[in-house]
Amino acid sequence: MSVIGDAVLYLNDPVNWTRPRGILDLAGQHLQIAGLALGIGLVIAVPLAVVLGHTGRGGALTVGLANVSRAVPTLAILTIFAVTPIGFTIWAPVIALAVFAIPPILANTYVGFREVDRDVVESARAMGMSERQVVLRAELPLAVPLMMTGIRTAAVQVVATATLAALLGGGTLGSVIRTGFARQDNGVVIAGALLVALLALLTEVLLAVVTWVVTPGQKQLPFPRGRSRRPVDEPVDLPAVDGRDELVGAGTRT
Repeated sequence: MSVIGDAVLYLNDPVNWTRPRGILDLAGQHLQIAGLALGIGLVIAVPLAVVLGHTGRGGALTVGLANVSRAVPTLAILTIFAVTPIGFTIWAPVIALAVFAIPPILANTYVGFREVDRDVVESARAMGMSERQVVLRAELPLAVPLMMTGIRTAAVQVVATATLAALLGGGTLGSVIRTGFARQDNGVVIAGALLVALLALLTEVLLAVVTWVVTPGQKQLPFPRGRSRRPVDEPVDLPAVDGRDELVGAGTRT
C-alpha cells in the first residue's frame, strides 16, 4: 500500500481520533498551546505598537526588535528551556511561541498606526478629542486591516510551529508525526503533517472572516451575487414619444 493510502487508512480509523491522546485530544492541546502563546504575544505587542505608532517614536526600536525576534529560532528556545526550571512543562512551548508571535503583530500594528493620514489625526484633535479618543476612534479603525494582517500571520505561524512542542513531550499534533518517525511509519508521518496543515488553514480562514467582520467601512461579500437578468417574456417599457415626433413620423410615412 502507498504512503498516501496508509495516511488515509490512519485518518479513517475512529479509534485514532477518540482514544486518549488521540487526534481530537492532541488537537485540543495544540490549540491550547497556540492560543496561550498568541494571547501573550497580543498583550505584549499590541499596546507597545499602539503607543509607538501613535507618538511616532521608536520606529527603529520596533524594526530592530521585530528583526531580532525573528532571528531567534523557536527550536533553540525550546532546547534552552529544557535545561531550566521550566523544563518540560506547557510553558516552555508557550513562551517560545509567544516570542515567535510578537514580531508580525508588533510590526504590522505599528505600520498601521503610522499610515493613518495625519490630517485625520489633527482633525480629531481639533474636535476636542483626548489622545485616548484619538487612538480609539480615529487611528484604530483605520489601522485595523494591517493590524489583523499581523495577527493572522502570527496565528498561522504559531499553529504550524506548535508542532515542535512534541519534542518536549507536549501534547500537540506533532506527537502524531513523532510517533510515525519512531515506528518508521511514513503513512502516520504524512497523516500528522496533513492534520497540522489543515489546522493552520482553518485558522487562516477563521481569522480572514474575523478581519472582514471587524474592518470598518462598506463590506462586500467574498462571493458576490451575479447580476440579475430580465426574463425573456417580461415586458420592456419603451420611452414615451411626444406628439411632435408622432407627426414627424406620420409625415415621413406619407
